[in-house]
Amino acid sequence: MMLLLITNTAGEMRLHQKRKADHIRISLEEDVSFATLTTGLEQYHFVHCALPEIRLEDVDIRVNLLGKSLEAPLLISSMTGGTPLSRDINRRLAEAAQALGIGMGLGSLRAALEDPSLLSTYQVRDVAPNILLLANLGAVQLNYGYTVDHCRRAVEWVEADGLILHLNPLQEALQPEGQTDFSDLLRKIEAVCRGLEVPVVVKEVGWGLSARVARQLADAGVAALDVAGAGGTSWSQVEMYRSQDPVHQAVAAAFRDWGIPTAEAIREVHQAVPHLPIIASGGIRDGIQVAKAIALGATACGVARPLLSAAAESTDAVLQALTVIITQLRIAMFAVGAVDLRALSQAPLVRRD
Repeated sequence: MMLLLITNTAGEMRLHQKRKADHIRISLEEDVSFATLTTGLEQYHFVHCALPEIRLEDVDIRVNLLGKSLEAPLLISSMTGGTPLSRDINRRLAEAAQALGIGMGLGSLRAALEDPSLLSTYQVRDVAPNILLLANLGAVQLNYGYTVDHCRRAVEWVEADGLILHLNPLQEALQPEGQTDFSDLLRKIEAVCRGLEVPVVVKEVGWGLSARVARQLADAGVAALDVAGAGGTSWSQVEMYRSQDPVHQAVAAAFRDWGIPTAEAIREVHQAVPHLPIIASGGIRDGIQVAKAIALGATACGVARPLLSAAAESTDAVLQALTVIITQLRIAMFAVGAVDLRALSQAPLVRRD
């Protein structure tokens, strides 16, 4: 197969790598939370069951997602790649995912397509041979020279089970170097869905998917949707901290509370496309929130920022953080009398505004 690369100047590649390094540093060191907007999950509460009629050890949290069996309904969300620190972070995340039998999404492989020497910062199959692994590219790249063949190459290079195409119009608009031509993109996403031999997942990056967009993507043939709602990491804040220009900073700061809260996005998308698997991400921090997301209609949940700080430390730190979430989920299910995830999806939630 012919090697397909997008050739950029050395300066452009250095800028891209610096942007990735800045994103990691800012996410770890700065306050990149939303100001007042929350995930909305705190408004929902389970009806406690004092007589669950099940044993805690019988609670089954396994799920099938995109043809792979997961030991827990968790996916380590796409975060990074393209820098030396990214390599360590990705390998630690993958080692933890392999140990626990959960899935993982890689950061955007655009950097590797433009500079193959960076590919090693994404390759994790040697430490995670059995996990559900998803490659990742920005959907907007399909308007900047990327084709189905580039998407296929990204998947093959990392031996992925599927491809995530992420949507980030607001983030691109807030970057001075952003790529903002999102015109006629749905048709190109559909071409990728038809042309690839692996499932395609479309996700936002933290401002949520609406019902209308979900229906459009379902019609285009996507295999699953990651709602990536608002309430977790505010990427407008990340871009504000990246900029040294007071005008850019002021523009970005105004969008700190933009987006569809995660709980609202889950409900809307599930109602709009009930046949599609939904990954709920965006501010998921503990196992009770995972349980709530599944009760609202999610199939699995993506976790990102809490694991980034852990992965910057060690694989053991990632394992500990994930084990806490998994244990919380099992106990929450026990406390509502749900022996498996199907039962959890039918557990009643009370909304308290």
